[in-house]
Amino acid sequence: MTQKVIIFDFDGTIADTVDALVNIANSLAVEFSFAPITPEEFLLLKNLTSREIFKYSGIPLFKIPFLLKKVKKELKNKIPELKPIQGIPEALLELKENGSRLGIITSNSKGNVQEFLKINNLDNFFEFVHTGVTIFGKTTIINNVLKQRQIKTQEVIYVGDETRDIEASKKAQIKICSVTWGFNSEEALAKQNPDFLIHHPRELVEVVKNIC
Repeated sequence: MTQKVIIFDFDGTIADTVDALVNIANSLAVEFSFAPITPEEFLLLKNLTSREIFKYSGIPLFKIPFLLKKVKKELKNKIPELKPIQGIPEALLELKENGSRLGIITSNSKGNVQEFLKINNLDNFFEFVHTGVTIFGKTTIINNVLKQRQIKTQEVIYVGDETRDIEASKKAQIKICSVTWGFNSEEALAKQNPDFLIHHPRELVEVVKNIC
């Protein structure tokens, strides 16, 4: 049996941060010259890809890295209030007990992720946390992590909540398990044809068991 390496996205996949991130984005709307996101618009955005979202917002591309940096800085203050997605701690425990190696690749800051994991007693589950500034994808980061840790692509499943996670995983030639409890809607994810599409963390355990 091949040992599986399960690599997770952080925001919206492990941590319930979506509402906090929307609130932070709205608080920065004036500074970065975009309209605050209404509840109706949020439902629309959930059906768009990352590229479509930034095009819709009208934010100039050169401003996006500065916006993302500011969002991560503001999120740091909210970390103590944030909780894991319901069912994630139990799924992580079972995956670990079944022999899987667990890691995180995220565009959030390492400090934010590590503080969240520590506060919620999840830090012992993960072998590694890699972060990087990405706008539309994580392919380069994924490839670098696999190379550094000598992990074969056929051993990996990436778990994420956005269409860009699907795009990055396919480019990196690893399996992708998309989750419907995060940012992008089930419809938007399904259109990108992920290898697996799940609705609750306990389903991830079954996915891993079935492909081992």
